[in-house]
Amino acid sequence: MYITNFEEDSQENHSWRMSFDRASNALGNGVGAILVSPNGDHHPFTSKLNFDCTNNMAEYEACVTGIRAAIERKIKTLEVFGDYTLVIYQLKGEWETRDPKLIHYRRLVLDLIEEFDNITFWYQMADALATLASMIKVNKLEDMKPIQISIYKIPTHCYNIEEVENDNCP
Repeated sequence: MYITNFEEDSQENHSWRMSFDRASNALGNGVGAILVSPNGDHHPFTSKLNFDCTNNMAEYEACVTGIRAAIERKIKTLEVFGDYTLVIYQLKGEWETRDPKLIHYRRLVLDLIEEFDNITFWYQMADALATLASMIKVNKLEDMKPIQISIYKIPTHCYNIEEVENDNCP
């Protein structure tokens, strides 16, 4: 299934975009990915996962679905957007992959991306913000406050340690 205005040459050096996500509920897990061509055509893909898996595994499954679809279309430049920090930062190499269930997924994605001339991974926060907004009860417009995000460079408990002038104290 796809939506398009006209056929285009996917081998051109124009950047395609891909977004991927997973969904879980009482009936199981599903994954989806959307490829967006340089001129804005959308090519959606979806699959139901008929096996037990963690949310992390399902997120990797969604990513693999989109990357394989891009490879089949001979896309060479791809920007990948995901809303799951664990997967994005593991694929960027910024976080370690320790979970044995995820090591094989990460290795698979790293093998698949060899097919691209240029591929980048980006974390998008829109879904996280939508989830946050859905959990907040707002009575009137005046109750809505801007979201403040802080960055801590040391653990919070370290801010409570007072400096002691006695040199005999550890």
